[in-house]
Amino acid sequence: MEDRERLIVALDVPDAAAARALVGRLTGRVGMFKVGSQLFTAAGPELVREILARGGRVFLDLKFHDIPNTVAGAVTSAAGLGVSLLDVHALGGRAMIEAAARARSGSPSRLLAITILTSHDQAALAELGLSGSLPDAVRRLALLARDSGADGVVCSPQEASLVREACGAGFLVVTPGVRPAGATLGDQARPATPAAAIAAGADYLVVGRPISEAPDPASAADAIVRELQAARVER
Repeated sequence: MEDRERLIVALDVPDAAAARALVGRLTGRVGMFKVGSQLFTAAGPELVREILARGGRVFLDLKFHDIPNTVAGAVTSAAGLGVSLLDVHALGGRAMIEAAARARSGSPSRLLAITILTSHDQAALAELGLSGSLPDAVRRLALLARDSGADGVVCSPQEASLVREACGAGFLVVTPGVRPAGATLGDQARPATPAAAIAAGADYLVVGRPISEAPDPASAADAIVRELQAARVER
């Protein structure tokens, strides 16, 4: 996979107009666009279809978490749009993930499971009643996702290496919470630089505000790709 294809830009913007502007500037410079809850609620599936029609690939990041039958229906609809990646919460459990995997069977969409949100830390886990360390929780959920038919997981870059070790080379690891050196962390509790995330075993990096809020988003994306290329040469 080329370095540019590894970069997923989060379209965490309020409306379709802002999304279209970013897609127009970044198509061909990044591998994929992430459409999350905010944008999907504002613009719906039509915007996803528009991005795909313009040659972009889409990660539909709606984090489905419901009873198995409901999630299966949602996954069927999402896969029908032609997205490359879609996701569910691993905390929904084995039956839910298995239902999601069956629902996307036969489509080109690949199913990811969210492990622990990148805004959570050890204290947040304790507040939720999850025992053990945060890395142990991520590992358990990653193995559950793999054994239930998911194609990969979403985890922080700080747990990418342990997921890779536990789940093997063919299992997708997608890491949000990626921040270039010197960038503001925002609400990310477990960040890493792009080079560190790839070195830890990530297949895809999700980057939002450091690109979308940059004065020149295309230049910001290109800089991250150059960082990935330099890190690969060093390795």
